[in-house]
This record gives sequence, C-alpha cells and structure tokens, in this order.
Amino acid sequence: MIYDFDKPVDRTGSSDFKHAVLKERYGRDDLIALWVADMDWETPQFITDALKKRLEHSLFGYTKDPKDWWPTVAKWIYDHHQWEVKPEWLTYIPGIVKGIGFVINHFVKEDEKVIVQPPIYHPFYLTPQGNKREVVWNPLKKKDDGYYEMDFENLEQVCDDKCKLLILCNPHNPVGITWDWETLKKLAHFCKEHNLLVISDEIHCDMALYGHKHIPFASVSDEAAEISITFSAPSKTFNIAGIVSSWAVVPNDKLREDFYSWLEASEFNEASMFCAIATCAAFKNGEEWRQQMVKYVEGNIDFVIDYCREYIPQIKPIRPMASFLVWLDCTALGLDHDALNDLFVNKARLALNDGEMFGEQGRGCMRLNVGTQRHVLRKALEQLREAVESLK
Repeated sequence: MIYDFDKPVDRTGSSDFKHAVLKERYGRDDLIALWVADMDWETPQFITDALKKRLEHSLFGYTKDPKDWWPTVAKWIYDHHQWEVKPEWLTYIPGIVKGIGFVINHFVKEDEKVIVQPPIYHPFYLTPQGNKREVVWNPLKKKDDGYYEMDFENLEQVCDDKCKLLILCNPHNPVGITWDWETLKKLAHFCKEHNLLVISDEIHCDMALYGHKHIPFASVSDEAAEISITFSAPSKTFNIAGIVSSWAVVPNDKLREDFYSWLEASEFNEASMFCAIATCAAFKNGEEWRQQMVKYVEGNIDFVIDYCREYIPQIKPIRPMASFLVWLDCTALGLDHDALNDLFVNKARLALNDGEMFGEQGRGCMRLNVGTQRHVLRKALEQLREAVESLK
C-alpha cells in the first residue's frame, strides 16, 4: 500500500496543542506551526480502525490488559533493535516526562542531584528543578562538522557524590544523534563506577534515518542493563501522542521490583483500554507505514538542507541521524536571542522551538519540525528566506 504524506490535513477542531496555544506562546496565531514534536499526518488508518472496532462495543468499564500487549512490544523491540526484552521487564507509564518525575521522586533525595547533557529536551532539566532537585550540567561538545559528542572529561569534573541520576536522550533531542555503541558502553561504565542510575529516553528509537542504527542503552553491556530504566513509546513514530502509550523497561530484578511496586501502589502503571489497542495495532500492522514515513521525512530533511544551502546559507541545518526534528544553526546571522525569535515569529511568521529552551548551549539555534507536508515546508522556507533577506 502506498501512503500519501502530501495529503493536506485540517487539524481545526481537534484541540491540537501545536495550533491551540500559538497566541499564548508566540503572541500571534497566524504562524506556520513547526514546533511541538508531533506530525501533521493523519494517524495511520489501521490504528484508527482498531480503536473504532473497540468503540463499537459501547461499554467502557474496567478492563484487563490484553495478553498480547507486552509480547507484541517485546517482539517489536527485538525485531527492530535486536534487544531481547522479557515481557515481565515491561510496564506502562503515563508519559515519559511523568516517568522521569516518578524516578526522581522515588530514587533521588531532595539534597541529591540529576545530571543532564544540554542542549537537551527541556523537561529533562525542568522536571528535576520543579521537584526541587539540583541539576548538574554536562554539556555536549560541538564538533567542527556541526554534530555533537559527549564530554566525558567534563562529566568526571561535575559528577560528585550527590549526583544520583543521569538522564540520557537516545536518540538525542534536539540534535538528532544516534549514540554509537562505544559511547554508550563508556557512559554505562562511568555511571556504574559512580553509582549513577540512568534513565534512557528512547522515544525516537524507531525513526533512525539514512541508514543509521538505534542502539538501546541497556543492550550495550551488563553494566548498562544493571543501572538503567529505559522509557519509550510508539507515539512519535505513529503520531499518537494523545493516546498516552509509554512504557518502562527495567532488566535489573531488584531495581524493577523497587520501582514497579512503587508505581503499582498508586496505580501509576494502570493504562486506559485504548493504549494497548493502539500500540498492538501499530506494531502488528505498521512496519510498511513506518518505512514510508521515514523515507518521506528524509526527503523533507534533504529539501531543507538543499534549500538553505542555495537560498539561506546563513542558516545551517544539521542532518539528524534520527527523528523528524532538525537543528538549525543560525549563529551566522549574528542575531541575539530576541532578534532571532523576532525574525522567525514576526518576520517569517513561523513557530519553531527557540534553541535556548534546550539550555544555553542552544543559543543561536532553532529546532524545526519537518513532520509535515512538503508544500507546507516549502512555504515556510520561502517565508524564512524573505525574512532573512529583509535583514540586509
């Protein structure tokens, strides 16, 4: 089956966050919304059909988790990432950011610290800060080619006895890195030696691009499996963020019993009936759709890179190794924070994510969501080109 990712989709009336809060967040609502990380394509029909089938039985009382839910997830993980996850290692969590909050509140005392690696998805530092934990910054190092690498020398310097948790983004958001085996293994060894628990957020794992490979953190060594809690979901890949369908994987028996019993005590691990239905439909029927979607995303990324090279050379997109998020290096424009945001919002009439929201290391950058129809992307870049030319 050939899926049409150029098909326009009118999101009016769906209360979608991407458009509903433009006025509140950007001061105007006449913007092309290319910010929050969901895609502008319809959720695949095989997921919608599965939900409709359940809706035909019009009684929505308490339900038991389907027997095939966790075996289906485990099979998907093994087939795509060659990580053998036992179904009993899995449990539902009501969102990955909530999961991070759960781990912080259960495992990190109020006088202890959490390490993050900016530029980084902002809830990684906002969640610990909001829970009154100190955040320790271990910035990624920017290389000459525009990509980033972990700074283990700095990690050694900033990590002290009060550091108890490191939050890893794998693949990395916003800069789109699929971390390699040696980097993950080195990180696991460091964290084991320093008594650090690791959360690995792997929500973008099924969207590796251009032949790159996602490597689950817990799969790289026994040390990694022993100290890690992995979070993931089908939500980014299949565009079902509104159906909260996240899970945790904990291979370590003692760690799993500790964490999962705490979740169970407050029923944080209780999912809605639609979560398992959507997940199983996605993973049983969605591989062809996923492959075509990834190919379309690659085409969008290539379009952005080619367009900027030809018409807006002051803006340098970093080709992501995973996901539909593109990191734009805008430093050559020579604009300060306010002027850069004014350029995008008021002159180009675009809503992107301001790079500094990912930490001060994101200064001079913007995050572009290319999970949209090609004609929308073309219009956005044309508006950006006109805005940049107006600076002259």
